[in-house]
Amino acid sequence: MAFVSTMILRSMRMTGEKPRGATLNATEAVEALDEFNTFLESMSIDRLMCYSVTQDSLLLTASTTAYTIGPGATINTDRPIKLVDPCWIRDGDNYDYNLKVINLQQYGTLTDKSSGATIPTAIYYDAGLSATSTATLTLYPPPTAGLTLYIHSWKQFSTASTVSQNVNLPPAYKLFVESNFAIHLAAGFRSVSNEVAKIAKDTKAMIRAQNAPSMVATLDHGTMVGSSLEHSIYIDSEYIE
Repeated sequence: MAFVSTMILRSMRMTGEKPRGATLNATEAVEALDEFNTFLESMSIDRLMCYSVTQDSLLLTASTTAYTIGPGATINTDRPIKLVDPCWIRDGDNYDYNLKVINLQQYGTLTDKSSGATIPTAIYYDAGLSATSTATLTLYPPPTAGLTLYIHSWKQFSTASTVSQNVNLPPAYKLFVESNFAIHLAAGFRSVSNEVAKIAKDTKAMIRAQNAPSMVATLDHGTMVGSSLEHSIYIDSEYIE
């Protein structure tokens, strides 16, 4: 755990802009905090920077297919970057039914989106920001009463409101943030040393390797082409032929 101001100063020291023991003046604190948050937001869209997949749940309303998700929304949580498997529906007898995560094109091909209420089999996530910074989950087909939705997602990194705020990051992330933020700060003004560039590159590679999804190979049921079996590969629950 470290103060945002401490991390910013360490990054500035790596660029040569600040000596040891220096502090941020008021102008620097405002500008550097904005840059720091911009850098954290840019990390959020990289799946291999994500160190946590979170679970959220909601008791569904009968025949209601669309639910908002985000701060202050129907599902009140940090706005997800992307849904990941597994997602499921749980009925009143505690039986679970898998939900297929689909995209806009797949959702658009569904001809009768308001067909009779039953147990949903698919979920579409519209990550577009509304005026209240929320996104939308849409289920198909509409749910009956007494069902609970469970989803897993990776979320955007939390930003800091002040430089005096504490941030809590997993091992290696602090050095990654400080060294790569140093390069971000230096861009267009100066060059960082080879040592700093190496630290930034090495820590990023370590984190990406740690967070890389497991790859599981499976063989399709016994089709032979030439001398080799056709096979499929599943990567992080996404199906790739």
